[in-house]
Amino acid sequence: MFIVFEALLSVYGSARQVEAELAHPLVWQHVSDAVRRRFPERPELHLAARPMRRHHYLYARKRALEVAGLLDQIAQRHRELAARQAEDLGLCNPDGTRSWTHPNLDRMIHADGKVIAPLYRAKPGDTRIDKTTGEILARRSERDAGLHFEGTGETAWGTKFVLVAARTEDPHGRVILDIDWVPKPGGEAAVAMGCFERVAPLLPGAQGVIYDTALRGVHHQRLLREFGWLSINRVTAAVAGADTPRRDEGQREPKSAHVEDKTIQLPNGRTTTVRLYARDGAIGIGTLTDKGNLHFTPLERVRTHRNRDGNGKYRWYNDYRLPHHLDASTITVRLHGTEEDTRRKFNRTENVRPIPPDDPDFARLYRRRNDAESINRGLDDSLWLGRAHSVGHDRQRLNLIGFALMVNSLARARHRKRDPVLAAA
Repeated sequence: MFIVFEALLSVYGSARQVEAELAHPLVWQHVSDAVRRRFPERPELHLAARPMRRHHYLYARKRALEVAGLLDQIAQRHRELAARQAEDLGLCNPDGTRSWTHPNLDRMIHADGKVIAPLYRAKPGDTRIDKTTGEILARRSERDAGLHFEGTGETAWGTKFVLVAARTEDPHGRVILDIDWVPKPGGEAAVAMGCFERVAPLLPGAQGVIYDTALRGVHHQRLLREFGWLSINRVTAAVAGADTPRRDEGQREPKSAHVEDKTIQLPNGRTTTVRLYARDGAIGIGTLTDKGNLHFTPLERVRTHRNRDGNGKYRWYNDYRLPHHLDASTITVRLHGTEEDTRRKFNRTENVRPIPPDDPDFARLYRRRNDAESINRGLDDSLWLGRAHSVGHDRQRLNLIGFALMVNSLARARHRKRDPVLAAA
């Protein structure tokens, strides 16, 4: 019942309001009957005659957080249940059709960082003067909070978490898979990679992740080589602070880099060398104009494929169609970085994307980023006055697990209600 009380915080906004709602005889009777129906042969799990109170919840939370490793066990159990619920909704089905060239949104997961405003406005170190004694006292504050930079360039003070989710096309088919705390500003990408590492074994049908530009080349390399996942996101702008699409595109300088040279055979039997460049993640041919400027001609992506090497890691390639004056044949470009790229100091995964922003499939996939923002907004709406329910990252992580349980349970209930077979069962 402690976890149920935790989940209800996201519904009613505060522990006091949850206590008031459960105190109603009809509500508590409904909850008690539901538990008895769920566990008819386990009377030790049946609820007491009197409803759970706020002080019961606070005591249970305090004892739970005092047990070493218990919070991590709760989080792991949540991940396992969430992965099972996602598959029940038809997400990341390992037996479904799989295409690396045109991946299905049902096979993708998405994630984002979220800064939660502290319960107290004061920052660590702020003081106040006791008007009676004149004593200088420390103000109550959130010591786990920090100053974080958002994708828009704005700053936010609070406790930051990474939330990983998957969603069906139905607006209520969202499943939150994992939640973790970002202990210091600038550490979002490392925490997100830890989440992906824990979720990947539970969702063998997942094909990739959709994220913002917090992920850099080293993270894309791991996703490609170790996870065997596609990484759908934009390339970081060449000018710092110009990543966000909210800014004027005219102020954004595209990131360009020489990738490699390819020797191809022409229809007349001769060979020629084409210089391949990357611009904003897309591969194209670079040629010099009569004024000495580089003209970029993007190539059409026709196929994305992967295979495994002897070390159990994945190798990724894209096939591109050449222009008609080059016989309109295809060439293959490697997507993952190798030691050769390291020697020439070329960060391939930072500059080349399997599905770049100018690809038709990118817009279809990257729109799922909007759902990450929707999760953040829904989380804000579940907080009392938009501030955290509690103090400390452990307590807040527990609050977020309760929020995830509420979201996932609603998605599962609505799915079962729409499916006549499940509803009859």
